[in-house]
Amino acid sequence: MDVNHQAVNSTSRIALASFIGTAIEFYDFYIYATAAALVIGPVFFPDSSPSAQALQSFATFGIAFIARPIGAMLFGHFGDRIGRKSTLVFSLILMGLATTLIGLLPGHSSIGFWAPLLLCILRLAQGLGLGGEWGGAALLATENAPKGKRALFGMFPQLGPSIGFLMSNAVFLIVTLSLSNEQFLEWGWRIPFILSAVLVIIGLYIRLKLVESPIFAKTLSAKKQVKMPVINLFKYHWQAVILGSFSMVGCYTLFYITTAFLLQYGTKYLAIAKDSFLSFLCIAIVFMAIATPISALLSDKYGRKPVLIIGLLCTAISGTLMTMFMTSGSDLLILSFLSLELFLMGIIFAPMGALLPEIFPTNVRYTGSSVAYSVGGILGASLAPIIANYLVAQGSLVWVGYYVSVTSLISVIAIALIKETKDSQFAN
Repeated sequence: MDVNHQAVNSTSRIALASFIGTAIEFYDFYIYATAAALVIGPVFFPDSSPSAQALQSFATFGIAFIARPIGAMLFGHFGDRIGRKSTLVFSLILMGLATTLIGLLPGHSSIGFWAPLLLCILRLAQGLGLGGEWGGAALLATENAPKGKRALFGMFPQLGPSIGFLMSNAVFLIVTLSLSNEQFLEWGWRIPFILSAVLVIIGLYIRLKLVESPIFAKTLSAKKQVKMPVINLFKYHWQAVILGSFSMVGCYTLFYITTAFLLQYGTKYLAIAKDSFLSFLCIAIVFMAIATPISALLSDKYGRKPVLIIGLLCTAISGTLMTMFMTSGSDLLILSFLSLELFLMGIIFAPMGALLPEIFPTNVRYTGSSVAYSVGGILGASLAPIIANYLVAQGSLVWVGYYVSVTSLISVIAIALIKETKDSQFAN
């Protein structure tokens, strides 16, 4: 297609397509995080002790994060060689198919050893799909953004996780309120996974209406793609990959400690009912959604670095408050702490939708931003619930709070070493 006559995506279509995909993808990922905290252990690892079940279920949770950099390189290769649109469609299909099949997978009591093995394979497929999703959605938004509004447009895929998380918790909440504990363990937990198929169909309908971003269309027209984007990336842009990855560590750790780990801790050690804690998280995630556009606007006005550094320093301070609030015995204080943490998550997550794409050139931007985002997931999210369980077993919750603080400070150092990108130009 002639670039000069190429159709242009409307602002509403960009917003909806970049938002809906990440909302669905993260819905899929979060329902597994919730299931890992509540049912994966008893269903797939019934012969283990409760503590071993928790570690094994969170290990299967972590497997997908290991697969994400592979998915980032795989989908990034085609996204940087062929185009953003088609790659985003295939990443959504893979993620949705894997999630639906998890909902149909028999447990250990039915097929024995094959149950956890197939579960791990499907988790790997989920990770591959999500590895290609976020980077493409961020590029869809930022490469179509007008001057001075990249963080605002990059906010759209960053809102997706809030809504995806809200949807996943709301579905689990409805299921747990509607069924007995026995029914929930036997078959009720499968409902949120199977519902993913419906959401994927909606997402595909929206994404198939997109046209390629004008920036990448110019790259195609000028034939400036590189033959092997991943090789070019690590040869010429390895520093950006390292700094981008570590900049995400505090963000990921904060989120999965607050949601996946504290859900397990609250229901297991604090004897808070599942439906009550899920309700707390549904309320708290609204604060993340509120913080996201605020942070995006501030980072377009003042820069990515000051917003991120201030947000991460506040996160480091909040980690020291975890034990005081979570063990207070007050539902209001627990809800307040969860809301504070997820508000801070919105502050430090929103600018990443612009920052990571901005530190890479167009011909490796899909691969670069996806790899940095996914490696940050391994360092931050995949290990977070496992390390947190170990720290609780060795001492107390206070060490988990310090863990959040330390990872936040690591990200502060990484971001301090990145050149401000607010006024940078998207070019090869």
